Amino acid sequence: MDGFPLSHLKTKSDEIDQSKSEISKSAFSSISRRKTIQKIVFGIFRTAAWINGIALVIILYFMIFNGWSAISWTFLTQPPMDSMTKGGILPCIVGTIGLSLGAILFAFPIGVASAIYLNEYARPGRFLRIIRLGINNLAGVPSVVFGLFGLAFFVIYLEFGVSLLSGALTLGAMTLPVIIGSAEEALKAVPDTYREASLGLGATKLQTIFRVVLPAALPGILTGGILGISRAAGETAPIMFTAAVFFSPRLPSSVFDEIMALPYHIYVLATAGTEIEATRPLQYGTALVLIVLVLGLNLIAIIWRSRLRKRMQ
Repeated sequence: MDGFPLSHLKTKSDEIDQSKSEISKSAFSSISRRKTIQKIVFGIFRTAAWINGIALVIILYFMIFNGWSAISWTFLTQPPMDSMTKGGILPCIVGTIGLSLGAILFAFPIGVASAIYLNEYARPGRFLRIIRLGINNLAGVPSVVFGLFGLAFFVIYLEFGVSLLSGALTLGAMTLPVIIGSAEEALKAVPDTYREASLGLGATKLQTIFRVVLPAALPGILTGGILGISRAAGETAPIMFTAAVFFSPRLPSSVFDEIMALPYHIYVLATAGTEIEATRPLQYGTALVLIVLVLGLNLIAIIWRSRLRKRMQ
């Protein structure tokens, strides 16, 4: 031992301490860099959220400021008069509600059934990929293309004519991709343990889907319905070919009657009216009513969804 070089051990210990120090500094630098990147990304997200919120507030303020003067009991309960420069928008309100509800009644069951097939029954493979690719592409098709499809198929081929039924079916076809996508994601979010427990107790696959999976996924499925209502109520291009008319003094008495609708009424007043400048307050008032109507329909659906969630908990 007398001849063993202690300086060598000391050198090795110093090198180990130096390596530990370098590793510690590197780890600290990496953590600090990740935290900085996280703060920057979160800041971008926060800024984007604020921009959207401010834009929404500005739009609502602009509509309320310019359209509030046109809102009255007569405006909400009377049909248009004097070349649509006076009177109200009752036929437009009724037509918009009819189109929105008709579209959801058509699209919601078909969309949910399609999502159930894709998530619960379809086997992974090329055929399933093609179906999902088609649904995704359908979601990106411009609304005017759906309008032309509705004109060719529902109005002319099926001979429904320009009517509430043709417009509702066209809007339903347009909202199908949104409903299918949201419903499928809601079904995927249900844990597989739910299915396994139900099947283990002797339930069939169909009973498992309708009594276990669907109730658990229903709040998420309703989100797709809410988005579908919002899109259907605000569309102009599909209904201008299939359902809406320039002027109609009476309310529709059947699904085969042509109707007036709020989005198309705004378009007519702003572009093809007899006195465009004189009807500016009516245009803003109609837009304000449309916004309130869409928010009201969404609010009803959201309240229903929240009650279902509380009941399930």
